[in-house]
Amino acid sequence: MSTEPVIAAPDRPVRTATALRERVGGFLSRNGALVALALLVIVLASVSRTFLTVPNLTNVLIQASVVAILAFGMTLVIVTGGIDLSVGSVAALSAMCAAWLTTSAGIHPLLAVVVGLCVGVVAGSVSGIMVAFGRLPSFIATMAMLSIARGLTLVVSDGRAIPAGDVVSLLGSRLFGWLPMPVVVMAVMGLIAAVLLNRTVFGRAIFAIGGNEEAARLSGIPVRATHVGVYAVAGLFAAVAGLVLAGRLSTAQPQAAAGYELDAIAAVVIGGASLAGGVGRITGTLIGALVLAVIRNGLNLLNVNAFWQEIVIGAVIAIAVLIDVLRRKKPG
Repeated sequence: MSTEPVIAAPDRPVRTATALRERVGGFLSRNGALVALALLVIVLASVSRTFLTVPNLTNVLIQASVVAILAFGMTLVIVTGGIDLSVGSVAALSAMCAAWLTTSAGIHPLLAVVVGLCVGVVAGSVSGIMVAFGRLPSFIATMAMLSIARGLTLVVSDGRAIPAGDVVSLLGSRLFGWLPMPVVVMAVMGLIAAVLLNRTVFGRAIFAIGGNEEAARLSGIPVRATHVGVYAVAGLFAAVAGLVLAGRLSTAQPQAAAGYELDAIAAVVIGGASLAGGVGRITGTLIGALVLAVIRNGLNLLNVNAFWQEIVIGAVIAIAVLIDVLRRKKPG
């Protein structure tokens, strides 16, 4: 009987394959939305001749602009572990106030726009106060604000559309005759949100609260004030989105942006943010908004029934949330 030691086969190929899978998995986890967007573009370009034309791609960017601006503010809220269901209604209320002040109250259009932005900040701050000091779940607090803001929009407008005014209408025009203003505003607001989230003390506090709120509190971070600030910023972004939408339509409408809060949440989650908080990127959110816009645009080009389009978008939202859940699920 041999007593020679058994020499194990080298496991370098196994380790190499494992490392490769981990590397690929990590890339897809970080850039899944970008990969999905690229695949969508390839598929739609192959089935529709008009998809990759400049006018259509410009239309996609314009369609994505309002949702993206809403989603930038929503990203900050979701990173803290909260949710804001009121952004669509706040957008409509802000635009309606600006339009009413311009056309009915005779206030200077620029001042009316400033007031409209302030309305968004106030609405967001109220939601933040209910969450931070009233200890209401963000879902309940912002659902209440959704109803309040939409109701106030109907009261101000008496249920009718109001002309947006020249200044607000400029937000729906084209700069230099070719560059869509909604896209410009989207880029500016995205840059502001990225700097705020990644280059400021406020942004670091947001990530700390989303990671572990109790640890953030013990570290001296003003958790309540940060919560109020986050919802105030989300309200400001909602107001900007509402003004852009009113500019595109040339009117402020009482039912404008209805349901947009769901698209904003979907864009954030598709972009890689976690509904549990602590994770989120503005670039990812932008890609998520583009994914939704490309899907809607592609379905329109393929003449898919509008009812089926809603089913597809709902399925995309469900898949995005499921991926988030699986991503956070611990092994074993």
